[in-house]
Amino acid sequence: MGHGPPSSTKSNPPPSLTGREPRRVIVIDDTPAILEDFRKILCPGVAAARAQELDAMEASLFGKHPTPAPSTPPFELFTATQGLDGCAIVQRQLRSGRPIVLAFVDMRMPPGIDGVETAAKLLAIDPDLEIAICSAFSDYSWKDVIDRLHRPELRFLPKPFDSGAVVDLAWELTTRGLRRRAQRPRTG
Repeated sequence: MGHGPPSSTKSNPPPSLTGREPRRVIVIDDTPAILEDFRKILCPGVAAARAQELDAMEASLFGKHPTPAPSTPPFELFTATQGLDGCAIVQRQLRSGRPIVLAFVDMRMPPGIDGVETAAKLLAIDPDLEIAICSAFSDYSWKDVIDRLHRPELRFLPKPFDSGAVVDLAWELTTRGLRRRAQRPRTG
């Protein structure tokens, strides 16, 4: 499975489905190292830009052809270390007209609310939000999580996670979320 955008889209897709606008993702996890891992996986732009500079310098010095930079997903990443902080970010972005499309939510985030309660609050704020629960263990069965959130399409990302699985899941869920939003009748 590739790590890039889908090769075809419906006519007149939303801007994010054409790659002109970043796909907004939030990661809510109480471990700063996990937040940084997601940043490296979903927003490798800074490192890629530096690598391109070094490749160009090497090419000019040694006459080599620089390796083209890999196509990276256009994600805009938000992070929070507690559930209520993440809910506030999602609400603020929704009000600004720049909604977050996907939330990766850790199951356990002491001392605050847990991942299931966080997900329930996020869905109350934005019912169109896609959610992936991330955990190495859980206090709930997967059936209990789905039943409580009323979202049978909910996805699970086990920890430790593979970077390819994160990118693939982010592409899949942001695409689904953007299409859902595009199909929603506009009010106002």
